Amino acid sequence: MDSISVTPERWSLDMKIDIAKDFSEYPAGRTLVDGPDSGERFRTDFLVPALNKASLSGETVVLQIDGVRTFGSSFLEEAFGGLIRNKLFERKDIEKYLKITYDRESFEFYKDLIIKYLNDAQKET
Repeated sequence: MDSISVTPERWSLDMKIDIAKDFSEYPAGRTLVDGPDSGERFRTDFLVPALNKASLSGETVVLQIDGVRTFGSSFLEEAFGGLIRNKLFERKDIEKYLKITYDRESFEFYKDLIIKYLNDAQKET
């Protein structure tokens, strides 16, 4: 099957979200008042619909994180930690349905931060 670029209205066949291409090269800010590239908007418009679909279909959401210029820590914490803190998903379901990928080794740092924010949010609940 061919892959189709993701938008909130039309998901790819392989449930791929490329943050830089599909959302922003400069994701930053925590809430909607911080701007259109905030973690809250990414969580609400991209992650939650994709994870809901994946949990119903048994598919995996492949999240491509490289290609962005940088990530703000508040963006990452709100987008990912907010999934658990707002009781949208349990940690085990995120692990089951979300796969974080990157081509450049330097982005492993951001993947580790995402995992840290998920773990921190889990401890708070």
